[in-house]
Amino acid sequence: MTFFWIVFGFVILQRLLEVVYAKSNERLMKQQGAIEAGASHYKWIVLLHVLFFVSLLIEVVVTGADRAGAWIFFLAVFIVAQVLRVWALASLGRFWNTKILVLPGADKVKSGPYRWIPHPNYVVVALEILSLPLIFGAWRTALLFTIANALLLLLVRIPAEEKALQQLKG
Repeated sequence: MTFFWIVFGFVILQRLLEVVYAKSNERLMKQQGAIEAGASHYKWIVLLHVLFFVSLLIEVVVTGADRAGAWIFFLAVFIVAQVLRVWALASLGRFWNTKILVLPGADKVKSGPYRWIPHPNYVVVALEILSLPLIFGAWRTALLFTIANALLLLLVRIPAEEKALQQLKG
């Protein structure tokens, strides 16, 4: 159980630091004239992530889920996702955000993982939502939130981001 608390604490701290970084980037970009898109669905993104962590906590602590036989594989997937996360954040720099912010006149970032994948941070999130619970045998959380995240990303978030980027070009 100690391993769970260390990993869980690490991820929560990481998310909190990302929120601070995103807020800082948001202020800078808005000062430069950035426009926010998709604000109406942002609350659903936040809710999904909060409920994910609550569900993970409940499933592991209350139901006693424990590391599954393949936990080391899922830990490796999670670690790869962290490396990709840092690479994506570093590639976007001041443009990285949890919100959809487009800066008129700015070029679309095409360096780092963005050379090959249009939305690498969403790949990271998908890998994390699947692998993190499975490290601890929390398969219900992995299944439920992988589906919910995929639906939210594919049906709402990515289309909103693509539309915002298209309008920026047009």
